[in-house]
Parts: sequence; structure tokens; C-alpha cells
Amino acid sequence: MITGGLTTTLIKWSLPVALAMAAPCRADAAIFRLLVLGDSIGAGYGLAPQQSFPAQLAQDLPTGVSVDIIDDSVSGDTSAGGLARVGDALGRRPDALLLELGANDALRGVDPNVTYANLDRILSQCDTAHVPVLILGMKAPANWGHDYQTRFDAVFPHLAKAHHALLYPFLLDGVALDPAFNQADLLHPNAAGAALIARHLVPDVIRLISERKKAP
Repeated sequence: MITGGLTTTLIKWSLPVALAMAAPCRADAAIFRLLVLGDSIGAGYGLAPQQSFPAQLAQDLPTGVSVDIIDDSVSGDTSAGGLARVGDALGRRPDALLLELGANDALRGVDPNVTYANLDRILSQCDTAHVPVLILGMKAPANWGHDYQTRFDAVFPHLAKAHHALLYPFLLDGVALDPAFNQADLLHPNAAGAALIARHLVPDVIRLISERKKAP
């Protein structure tokens, strides 16, 4: 459905029954709310709604406990944009969050220190709200030079360590720049690329949900 200008996709799927045995965090905790705070990759730019990686991730998860994936991704968004709207995103009361921001910072040559600061503040708000995060890392393009690449690529592992967050090191692993998995611009995954991203993420997402359900 369309809410406040954002495309929000609610997808019910399942996880292993074993995950249901931990104490619920709310009365409605049988439905695990997993929010994606992202950009055009999360939003499925150029794809049908059911072809985005969040939608395909929901289809790939095992069975057992219902999950709502709330896709709160905005095409063209940067880390600054995500910071501006994370409060509203957390107001949706997610149980966990996939942080999928940074690609547009790199494409625009934003100072990695600025990207770090923005994402750090997003993660701090998640920490305060007791919402665990899986950081979906990104890598800088080569056109900004080796120094920029090194500094930008280090942002995500440093954030994960600082906030004790889970990290998937590179969201586009196996997808980036491959014509078989990208649209004509070689920036946005096609349906096959989104499907590959989703399959790669399944183990980390299961771990995220399992750890959240074990938390007090």
C-alpha cells in the first residue's frame, strides 16, 4: 500500500517453529515485524513490487512464525535522508531492522565521515528503541579513487563493531556490475539480481530474528 508518499510492502511469511519458543516482546509478537530502511535497491526500482529483494526475501524464509516485512525504502535516498525519517520508521514498532543505505552517498562522493555520522545516529536511535539491526554494507565505486574507496568501505564494519550489530558486508555481492543481474544502468538489480540478494541474506536474517527473540 502507499502511505505518506512511501511504498510500504507488508509481506507475511514464516520462520522456524523453534524461533517461536522465546518469550514474546509484545502481545502480538507472534507476527515478527522486520523493517527495511533503504534506498532504490530496497524499493525495487524498475521492478514489479513482488520482485524487490525484500519481497523475494519473504518468499525465501523458512516456515514457522509469521513475519511482516515492512519495506520503508525510498529511491534516491541517502544516509542523511534515512536519518531524517528513521524516527517515523521506528514509530512503526519493528522488531528488527535491515539498514540498506549508503549506495547513493558513494555515487555522489559524500565524505565517508558524513556517511558514518549519519548511519551512526540512525543506529543509536535503533539502540535506544531496542531494535536490533542487520547492516547491509556497500562498497564505493572506483571512480573516486583508492583513498575514498578505503575510507568508505570501512564505514560499515566499523559501525557494526561500534553498535554490536550484525553485518552483511556487501549487499551487491555477486550482483554488482554483472549484466545478467542488473538493469541496463548496471546500478539497479533486475529481478534475478534481487532474487540472488534475497537468497544470500536469508541466513543472516534468520540469525537476526533468532537473536531478537532470545533478547529479554
